[in-house]
This record gives sequence, structure tokens and C-alpha cells, in this order.
Amino acid sequence: MLASGLIGSGIQQLLRVEGEGALAPPYAWGIVQLGYPVYVLTLLGIWKLPGAVAILAPKYPLTKEWAYAGIFFLLTGGMFSHVASGDDWYQSLTALFLLVLAIASWHLRPAGRRLLPAGRARRASDTRRDVSEGRVA
Repeated sequence: MLASGLIGSGIQQLLRVEGEGALAPPYAWGIVQLGYPVYVLTLLGIWKLPGAVAILAPKYPLTKEWAYAGIFFLLTGGMFSHVASGDDWYQSLTALFLLVLAIASWHLRPAGRRLLPAGRARRASDTRRDVSEGRVA
């Protein structure tokens, strides 16, 4: 769900499509209202697409950590931009809701998609040596 949202919003930002009926200011108009140049949408759209791919990929846990960190910075930055520009508090609710979903997605991901804690990573050669010496890995 998180990745599909990234893909959808990434494509909308690349194409600079206006969001009809959006709670917060939609895309090109909204980004200007927040004080940013419109080309920021292109940058955000470009980075969201590989971020979604990284989250969906079955391996590469370090890349996933970076993608989740990027989502965190994107959403907290969006919330801060609304507050700093004087928008009403409720215009940050969408970003807050998505931030909660992103944190839940990060926290609840399967064990095979997590980074091992420091000192827990094992090389294949260590495992073979343990097995050949009769130690259980």
C-alpha cells in the first residue's frame, strides 16, 4: 500500500497533475503556496519511484532502510512546511496519517527484510566452517 502510494504520487508530481478535492494544497499550486519552486515536484517524483521499488524488492535491507528514511524526511518536511507557511493545522493531517502508516510499515516488515543488528551478520564461509567443525550455526 505504501509503495503504491509512492508510485502514484511520484507519477503525479512528475507530470505536475493537480489534485482534485485534496485536503492540503494540491501539487503544483500547493508547492508554490508553500514557497517552493515547481521543479521541486520533479525531484520528489523522481526519488519516490526508486523508493517504492526499494520497498517492494525482496532483498537489499539497507536500501529499504534508506527508502523508509527518505519517506520519513519527506513527510515530516511536508508537515513542517505547512506549519511554517502559516497553513491551518488540519492541512498537516494527511502527512501525519501517511507518516504513521510509513512507520507501521517499517516496524511490521518481515524479518527477512530487516537489517541484522551490528555483530549479528554472518558470512557464508563462517557458517560452512561451523558446520564442518561440528558447531551448530
